[in-house]
Amino acid sequence: MPTRVHEFAWPDRVVVGTIGLPGARTFYLQVRAGTQIVTVALEKEQSALLAEKIDEILDQLITVEGNPFSVPTGTPVELVDNDQLESVEEQFRTGAMSLGWDPTTAQIVLEAFPITDADADDNDNDEDSANETEMLLVRMPVGTARAFAKRTREIVGAGRPTCPLCGYPIDADGHICTLPEV
Repeated sequence: MPTRVHEFAWPDRVVVGTIGLPGARTFYLQVRAGTQIVTVALEKEQSALLAEKIDEILDQLITVEGNPFSVPTGTPVELVDNDQLESVEEQFRTGAMSLGWDPTTAQIVLEAFPITDADADDNDNDEDSANETEMLLVRMPVGTARAFAKRTREIVGAGRPTCPLCGYPIDADGHICTLPEV
């Protein structure tokens, strides 16, 4: 079956946001171009790693001698996006992701693939594998990518505070320290 590609070449908006309270949040990657919106769920750790790797790619591009691309070292003020997610209709839950650089358009390229039924359940039959597969393909200009990474780090960091004694998250309804055994 062919893969359905949700492609965004020059998105109007690309953000990570959450729904729920700290400790029970669901993370979403949402992309919009005009009226087309695609939202995919992802893990907090995937969000954090995505922001880290985007910044690494951009920082590395800055150091390339003779680099013809104008890569911002910080987030351009006009690209800061602190708005909530738009209407959330989850397309799929993200499994594998890839990041790259397209020098022909000076864009970060993000690909997100759903967790396959085979990943979730090894007892699949051939009938299930005939279902259409899909993926998200997003191309972000360097300024948008820098703003995306900054916002994502802030969203990830807005979770539950960590206990200074044990390092585990502190829940709103209390916390019992679990100190490591010495």
